[in-house]
Amino acid sequence: MIASGEEVTVARFVVIGSNSFSGSHFVDYLLERGEQVLGISRSPEPHAVFLPYTRHPEGFRFHQLDLNHDLDAILEVIEAAQSPYVVNFAAQSMVGQSWQHPEHWFQTNVVSTVELHDRLRSLPFLERYVHISTPEVYGSCEGLVGEDAPFNPSTPYAVSRAAADMSLETFRANYGFPVVYTRAANVFGPGQQLYRIVPRAALCALVGETLELHGGGHSVRSFIHIRDVAEGTYLAATQGQPGSVYHLSTDRHISIRQVVEAVLAELGADFDQVVKVVDDRPGKDAAYLLDSSRAKRELGWEPKLSFEDGVRDVVSWMRENLDAIREQPRAYVHKP
Repeated sequence: MIASGEEVTVARFVVIGSNSFSGSHFVDYLLERGEQVLGISRSPEPHAVFLPYTRHPEGFRFHQLDLNHDLDAILEVIEAAQSPYVVNFAAQSMVGQSWQHPEHWFQTNVVSTVELHDRLRSLPFLERYVHISTPEVYGSCEGLVGEDAPFNPSTPYAVSRAAADMSLETFRANYGFPVVYTRAANVFGPGQQLYRIVPRAALCALVGETLELHGGGHSVRSFIHIRDVAEGTYLAATQGQPGSVYHLSTDRHISIRQVVEAVLAELGADFDQVVKVVDDRPGKDAAYLLDSSRAKRELGWEPKLSFEDGVRDVVSWMRENLDAIREQPRAYVHKP
């Protein structure tokens, strides 16, 4: 709750899930543009090494609120700020772990998220709600996946995200809810969680640990720098057409093994000394390759940073902050 006498911040953007990797970089992008931003996440802000927006001394205010428990307070923050743009990165986001407690994924990604949408649709000042979705809703596909591809989710995580997306479409059709969707390829960059493949490969090489590579790393993805995704998200928020899905991806397709090889090559490390091949996880999609034509055509968006530039960016961040990074949690910690 906003306490009596507490200063109310008016902001054009509210970012839910501002502590996430993508959310924190989007906040950083907005602050660089001179925007006033309110951030909401259920966890306290992590170490500054994971928060690029800390380089901006002004323009951001953080509220620690949980979508599952603090919906009234979240709406109070948004209403007080009169924010025309709400961008939601919040979700239970791990694919493999969603098999262990699927009910947790459905609680956050479906029940609580739909409750949020039902409250947001009544706000007269809301111009655009950007729902950060995922290509996982498409399942394993052949060829380029267009924005109107049918859903074929293959994990509890993917099913939960698809359910929220489908619910949003009913809200748009019945209430005119101004939702815009983004689905990005595999996002990476400095400040990413240490259990993700690019920083994990770099850290293992730097500290002399073994990297387990699921299934030999044969699945194919498109990797895109978080800075390009932040720009695409901003354009979707300010220019996107309600009901439209915007894919944010590069045209380059690369296997997970090739990703690891590139990271280790940048560090001068030997693949066979760092990597151990282990069994693949259940339900992992062999490939999802996104067609970003709509974002390019309607938003004028183009990815600017190459994969190699991104790898150098991550390696540089890790080398510069290695002492602090060594002290940070490396494994995913599940929060119901």
